[in-house]
Amino acid sequence: MAHEHNHEDHAGHHHGPAVLTSVNRALIIGAVLNTLYVVVEFSMGFYYNSLGLIADAGHNLSDIAGLLLSLLAFRLARIRQTPSFTYGYRKSTVLASLTNAVILLITIGAILWESIQRFQHPEPVAGGPVAWVAGFGILVNAASALLFFRDKDHDLNIKGAYLHLAADALVSLGVVVAGIVISYTGWVWLDPVIGLVVAAVILGSTWRLLNDSLRLSMDGVPTDINLNDVLADLRAVTGVRDVHHVHIWAMSTTENALTAHLVIQPGLSDLQIDALKHDARHRLEHRKINHATLETETNTKNEHQTEVC
Repeated sequence: MAHEHNHEDHAGHHHGPAVLTSVNRALIIGAVLNTLYVVVEFSMGFYYNSLGLIADAGHNLSDIAGLLLSLLAFRLARIRQTPSFTYGYRKSTVLASLTNAVILLITIGAILWESIQRFQHPEPVAGGPVAWVAGFGILVNAASALLFFRDKDHDLNIKGAYLHLAADALVSLGVVVAGIVISYTGWVWLDPVIGLVVAAVILGSTWRLLNDSLRLSMDGVPTDINLNDVLADLRAVTGVRDVHHVHIWAMSTTENALTAHLVIQPGLSDLQIDALKHDARHRLEHRKINHATLETETNTKNEHQTEVC
């Protein structure tokens, strides 16, 4: 393999991740609203002996933890790089997302255990007050979810917050319905049933978040990036014959990176190679890859063999 040119280049930020100017404010407002509601919901849940309210409050409490972790992660991600952390603390956003998913799984276990206990030992529940408290929860959760609606597709932590809060609004609706039914029928077994429904909703909204977080923490290709599309874009660059040694990973929940070797046509000038790389970077930025290190080489053997690492 002849290395006539060995140029390394780093992608610019012409099409960098969207600047989430409202994220910090949304995280703070969401955390405050949910904290106030959780205090009320836990208190009313214990006072009226409602597992549905307590389970819903536990779900809201886990959302508060997630919002605070996300807020901390976004602050850490802004810290400049150091000799010990050359990427800065960007990866903390991935760890926050993973921690949030784990917290939710623990919450599911606690709700399942208490629901089973309630089935074995039914207890009276005041359905009317339960419905009123949960009804207020619909407003709080829906309002909190709307804070993240605009930016939910820009970052994994924001998407997780939006999904959890939206799911909470639906869960609160279920608690309202159960409370009304209990008040008219006296079917106290509906209370632990709602607890199980809450657990199922949490699991459904958490599983994807857990899967994506684990993937990013292990430097896997982010789910919103198609490797074959990236390879096709790089091969389509004028002057590129083949691509190999491709690595794609997430630096944070908003920034992705790539390294690759480009096999180019022999005899290209430095100016032509610079133009080639500029085209490649531009294509990558449209694939949500904002940091790219590209090495060029000429290879007269195995020109069409692509190695993806």
